[in-house]
Amino acid sequence: MRTTDLLTVGEVTRRSGLAASALRYYESEGLIESSRTSGNQRRYQRSVLRRIAFIRAARSIGLSLEEIADAFTDLPGGRTPTRADWTRLSQHWRTRLNEQIDALVALRDGLDSCIGCGCLSLKTCALSNPGDAAASYGPGAAFLPRALHRDDSAGSSITR
Repeated sequence: MRTTDLLTVGEVTRRSGLAASALRYYESEGLIESSRTSGNQRRYQRSVLRRIAFIRAARSIGLSLEEIADAFTDLPGGRTPTRADWTRLSQHWRTRLNEQIDALVALRDGLDSCIGCGCLSLKTCALSNPGDAAASYGPGAAFLPRALHRDDSAGSSITR
């Protein structure tokens, strides 16, 4: 491979919109790879931009980095993934997206009454959550549709 086919950290950050620290983190997690120059500077193949775009898209629908890493094990090494590669991977997430869309619609349609947070701040909470029984389910919006539960501290989906 010619060195002109490789991108510097600065070029990748500019083109991907990610910080250099995010690139290093993704590399430490095995999601992207770099080579090193004789001066120990990172260089990335151009195909890293597609991987980064894929990571960002997958994160936006709630996939954890572990799930993304699992998906990447099915991608070809040494070449840029094709449309067929991405289509095959994204099919696994179609169900998740549909569940999230349905949950968001239900949330939108119920916002004028109660989203089941257990706060007792609305009159309907006295009916839906008497005595703040939802507090026993733990922190957060206990009745929020499962597809919308997120662990904000880590940015990954949680299960309840």
